[in-house]
Amino acid sequence: MSRKEGAVEAGGGEGSSSRAEGGGELAEALARRRLYREVTLALRAGLRDAGADFSFLRARGLRSLLGFLRSTAAAPDDSQLLLFRHSQSIPDLQVIPVLFQNSLHQPKDPAVTLDHIFGVEPTKITSPSTDSEIALALRVLEGCCLLYSRCTALAHKYKAVQVLLNILASRGPTEQGVCLDALISLMLDSPSNQIDFEEYSGLEKVAELLKDIQVEEHIRLKCGEFLLLLIGHVYVKENTPIHEQMRNLLGEQCASLIWAASRFGSTLDAEQRQMALQIQARRVVESLEPY
Repeated sequence: MSRKEGAVEAGGGEGSSSRAEGGGELAEALARRRLYREVTLALRAGLRDAGADFSFLRARGLRSLLGFLRSTAAAPDDSQLLLFRHSQSIPDLQVIPVLFQNSLHQPKDPAVTLDHIFGVEPTKITSPSTDSEIALALRVLEGCCLLYSRCTALAHKYKAVQVLLNILASRGPTEQGVCLDALISLMLDSPSNQIDFEEYSGLEKVAELLKDIQVEEHIRLKCGEFLLLLIGHVYVKENTPIHEQMRNLLGEQCASLIWAASRFGSTLDAEQRQMALQIQARRVVESLEPY
């Protein structure tokens, strides 16, 4: 082979390598663009129904959003998660405002005026949120906060902790258990939401449910789990005012048990941690005197 032929052959190899690299980059760009379209379409479709006037449509949208959040959390890489986080800077794709303006909205009784009676404009009818719809909305809220801390900050603007504490005190077991999970997700690494929890007497409301033997057992156990997570992951520093408050509300024995057990599971896998949490929650409930 001549030197010229060798140079031509070598040049052809470099060209093939460049084309392969260019093709790989193009394929990656197309994949990212396709994933971006899928994310935005999923969010737009879910949010459209979640903002509807009728509860069954809102519930359908919430189920769609919850499925999207679960698929994002379970994705093998961070591509979908990063796109979701980016989407929450775009007002039309933000999930939190839709939740608090619709399913978690707490309307006040409107004053009836002559304009309502004799007005020519038809009154807009919006069906109230059902128990299952509120529970779905709380799960979506929890998922958003766990996936992206800015969702937690945005929820604070809608007085999320106050809204959830009102739900905890006024709704039934369907919402109460989910509400406790969502409260933890709101307060993780969020001093502003922790301050709201203290300001709106959150610990007192949870302690009241925990001590009330008329409350369903699984809700009392859920309250025990909540307090263990609260001390183990939110208020991790010892000798804070909330520790003293817990001692006053629950007694020395129960408070000491919570503080000792709240550091459970650091070396366990997820399933074992959940089992340990449930066991410790039952011990918390059993340590209480009847209400």
